[in-house]
Amino acid sequence: MSIAERKGRDRADRERRIAAAARAIAESEGWSAVTIRRLAEEIEYSQPVLYSHFENRDAIVTAVATEGFRDLASALRQAAQGSTGRRTARANVASAYLVFAREHPALYEAMFTMPTGLRFAEADAGPELKDAFAALAAVIDSSPDVAEVMTETFWATLHGLAQLEHAGRIRQSARDERLRLVVLALGER
Repeated sequence: MSIAERKGRDRADRERRIAAAARAIAESEGWSAVTIRRLAEEIEYSQPVLYSHFENRDAIVTAVATEGFRDLASALRQAAQGSTGRRTARANVASAYLVFAREHPALYEAMFTMPTGLRFAEADAGPELKDAFAALAAVIDSSPDVAEVMTETFWATLHGLAQLEHAGRIRQSARDERLRLVVLALGER
């Protein structure tokens, strides 16, 4: 292995450690506790080292969010596996999406509400975003000409439900009925 390869691997490892530390702090104390100074102390590197990897805190949030989309795609694919039919797969994916949002509130916040450089529905969207979208699209029944819009609608609906549940604005007791209606509304076309 060359020195350049080792340095590259070391750099990638530091970036993963920085993002993991940010995610852990955010999940336990909220994003307001995530500062460059705090991260530097947490991973035992100087602040200039962190800035050599990430331009600012928003760039770190972007790295965490990107990892979150990778995790979300994996959770959605796993939920769909073994389902008998698309309707069941869609129900399992919808439920897994809401569980993911509930179990990882700080990560979900980074993915959808905090400033990041991530853009959806664009040619240069990152592979993690495309993969999460594809995991949702895989359970949608529609003709190719409306599949993308149907998937966006599914995602928007699940996101809205996740946000409303997190804020305590809708009854938890009606979750299953809401999901049943979403699955039926986006059924076979």
